[in-house]
Amino acid sequence: MRLSRYFLPLLKETPAEAEIVSHRLMLRAGMVRQSSAGIYVWLPLGLKVLQKIEQIVREEQNRAGALEVLMPTVQSAELWHESGRYDAYGPEMLRISDRHDREMLYGPTNEEQITDIFRRHVKSYKDLPLNLYQIQWKFRDEIRPRFGVMRGREFLMKDNYSFDLDHDGAVRSYNAMFAAYLRTFSRLGLRAIPMKADTGPIGGDLSHEFIILAPTGESAVFFDRGFDDLDPLADQSDDPDAATLHAIRERWTSLYAATDEVHDAAACPVPAERLVTGRGIEVGHIFNFGTKYSEPMGATVQGPDGQMVPVQMGSYGIGISRLVGAVIEASHDDAGIVWPASVAPFDGGLINLRAGDERCTGVCDDVYAKLGVLGLDVLYDDTAERPGAKFAAMDLIGLPWSLTIGPRGLDQGVVELKDRASGEKAEISLESALARIAERTGTQAPASPEALAG
Repeated sequence: MRLSRYFLPLLKETPAEAEIVSHRLMLRAGMVRQSSAGIYVWLPLGLKVLQKIEQIVREEQNRAGALEVLMPTVQSAELWHESGRYDAYGPEMLRISDRHDREMLYGPTNEEQITDIFRRHVKSYKDLPLNLYQIQWKFRDEIRPRFGVMRGREFLMKDNYSFDLDHDGAVRSYNAMFAAYLRTFSRLGLRAIPMKADTGPIGGDLSHEFIILAPTGESAVFFDRGFDDLDPLADQSDDPDAATLHAIRERWTSLYAATDEVHDAAACPVPAERLVTGRGIEVGHIFNFGTKYSEPMGATVQGPDGQMVPVQMGSYGIGISRLVGAVIEASHDDAGIVWPASVAPFDGGLINLRAGDERCTGVCDDVYAKLGVLGLDVLYDDTAERPGAKFAAMDLIGLPWSLTIGPRGLDQGVVELKDRASGEKAEISLESALARIAERTGTQAPASPEALAG
């Protein structure tokens, strides 16, 4: 994408309303703009990151055997009266009426909706287990929305729901999602630690929240240093059996981990030399709640003995829009965002230092075209901005690498390749720069550097 044709409204100054790093950087980098309190417009750069995170989440849900559906954002209050949660949920739920004065609501979660779908269409244990997920916008009327997309009122979420005949099956489904979440956050470039959690208004007795570590996290966390030795991708086959899934959860929950809400220093079982203290951000939450919804709503199936039994259910959420902010909180520096390659809005950047120079522009245009042939999505700064402004903008938006080409470098036969994460710069030949880019992106370098150099 040529920057001259892209919509990227950067801000030089930090907006006064931005209290945390991710909010400041998302506004300055032209990723989002506030529409109203806690509600944001996602601009092209921010939307690309959002969609990349969404796709990784989708791939891991599919890999775990979940099937994608799409439920409405507006739900009938009748379903919530059936479950008993309509009055219990609180003022966070936006309650509305349609033109016929029927009670409706903008869904903050979908347990009732999915239970209704299940009970209408599934009647036999032979159709179990079943796991359905969606990626959909939700609304919770936060009393004080703040911190940008980290605590907004409207947010994009992946929520899925498992249905099993018995408790053992429900635990296997729970463990499958536990393992899928470890894979998901690892692929996003995040270090996530599962911690036992309160089930809150959703209910149930088995629950974990996934916390990523970030210096500016919203809560203090305490955990055993042994987490450093665990590999999120270990034992992660495509179709693990129940024993393997159980072993994965046991391995990750056998070590101590707690938020400041439940941590008791006096009762902590971890020696001081092994206890790590940090800050954390919740990015995922999983629940197993048995028959909390299936019993009152009549979601039953015929078991092997012919008797009708309520199904065992679980629900599993990942805040996708929240993850955009969380990744930035975990990966940034004084100059701006430092995106992990898996979610970066572009694979890298190409900077033309002298857009008015015919030779320089010709080489840059040719390099840009060839990088596109290699399948790389590159942001090409072909504007007439000053070099300092170009460098600052590229650092602010945080692309994994940038390739700078200018007249002086071409005279000397070199270009500059910069690694955003390390800050390392190398003045090397164009051939070497392209080879390094190909290596780090897993593409095939051009066979003829002369073709690129023109």
